[in-house]
Amino acid sequence: MSIKITRVTEKDIFVSVKFSEQRVEKIRRINGRTWDQENKLWIIPNNMSSINDLKELFADEGIAVASGLSCESRMVYLELTKPWLNKLLDEVVTELKLKGYSPKTFKVYRGHIERFLCYTGKDVNSLKAGDASEYLLYLLEDQQDSHSYVNQALSAIKFLCSNILKRDELVSDLPRPKKEHKLPDVLSQQEVIRILSAARNFKHRALLFLIYSAGLRVGEVVRLSLEDIDIERKLIHVRQGKGRNDRYTILSDVAWRELSRYIQEYRPDEWLFPGQQPNMHVNERTVQKVFENVCSSAGISKDVSVHALRHSFATHLLEEGTDLRYIQELLGHKSSKTTEIYTHVSERDIRRIRSPLDRML
Repeated sequence: MSIKITRVTEKDIFVSVKFSEQRVEKIRRINGRTWDQENKLWIIPNNMSSINDLKELFADEGIAVASGLSCESRMVYLELTKPWLNKLLDEVVTELKLKGYSPKTFKVYRGHIERFLCYTGKDVNSLKAGDASEYLLYLLEDQQDSHSYVNQALSAIKFLCSNILKRDELVSDLPRPKKEHKLPDVLSQQEVIRILSAARNFKHRALLFLIYSAGLRVGEVVRLSLEDIDIERKLIHVRQGKGRNDRYTILSDVAWRELSRYIQEYRPDEWLFPGQQPNMHVNERTVQKVFENVCSSAGISKDVSVHALRHSFATHLLEEGTDLRYIQELLGHKSSKTTEIYTHVSERDIRRIRSPLDRML
């Protein structure tokens, strides 16, 4: 391309322009621009007014970004390319919808693709086969992101290249990072009791009691409606959980008592746990924040997320002798191998083993 951003600082944007009288005339229209004679570059102020001027003046040519820039600096590039970028991302979401993916996947894939294009500093027509591998290495080595995060980014990039751009050659030979084997964070039964006891607000108590007592994901509990609670059969109907699968899980007597108090006090309508916006359920991030605050009040020092309540539900059931196949059904796992991870954190068998140190002293 004839116009390239070569450097970005807090105050300035350095622009290389292939000489022509028309281009020089255009860039002179930007307020505050200066010419760097030594480096043969134009310098424009790093503000939205200059960025918008640059974008409009060179809309017919397109603007590139030097590959050496940090991802943060390339946010300028996103501002310059928003019209086509937003159009492309909308195409991605439409295709995901047609293929039956979940709204959560829309958001995740859109974010990964936007960050990938931000990193490359290229429009989609200029992408090369090595761009995706360079970006994935950046995530693994520079960002130190988890293998699962990088795998997710790779899936999003492959979807873009195969389904939208129709350019499989860009990603055909890309290997996936080896899956990490991490054990889930588990709370003891005493820690769970402390957490649930520390929740004072009726709504917060009902949320946390339901998550732990039924092994729910946060995205599942916030999307519950009143009709999903089957009081007679003591079941909770989880609709379109992960993988767009329905399932039933247990409704605890204790959890139902907490839920009844909440319903009587708050009178929810469409959603069991409505949010601040009309006709919207409570935000997942809000539930995480509630959990963090309750953990702090309960004096829990472990660095755990609200998802630890689901892990703890499964582990505690296993320790009490519940068959792994039933736990798999309650959690909604497709494969028993996913559920088997809880055998590695269960104390049921480990605590029977006596350390040789205890036998020696």
